[in-house]
Amino acid sequence: MTVQLNHTIVASHDRRASARFLAGILGLRVSPPSGPFVPVEIANGVTLDFMDVPGEITPQHYAFLVSEDEFDAIFGRIRAAGLTYWADPFHHRPGRINHHDGGRGAYFDDPDGHRLEILTRPYGSGG
Repeated sequence: MTVQLNHTIVASHDRRASARFLAGILGLRVSPPSGPFVPVEIANGVTLDFMDVPGEITPQHYAFLVSEDEFDAIFGRIRAAGLTYWADPFHHRPGRINHHDGGRGAYFDDPDGHRLEILTRPYGSGG
C-alpha cells in the first residue's frame, strides 16, 4: 500500500469563513460540509477540513506547491486583499518574496493565524 495524506483538520473559529478565505486566495472551491467539517480539496486529492474549535488556536504551517502562473494569480489575490506577506516564515522580511531553489515563495496568515506558504519549487530541489 502506498501511504498518502488524505486530509488534515484545520482548527478555526469560523470554519466556513476560514474555508472561503483559503479557497478564495488559492483559486479553489469550498466543498459541501461533512459533519463538523468544511473541506477545501487541493489538486492532489488532499482535503483541508476546517473545524470550529473554542478558545485559542495554535498556529500551524501549511505550504502549497504551485506553478509559476498559479503563483502570479495567488500572489495577485494576496496583494488585492491587502494581506501582509513575508519572504520568511518568521515574519522578519515583510513585503518581500523569496527565491529559494530558483523559484519564488511567500508567506501570509489566514484569519486564525495559521501560517500559509506558496512556493514554486520544493525546498532542496536546486536552482
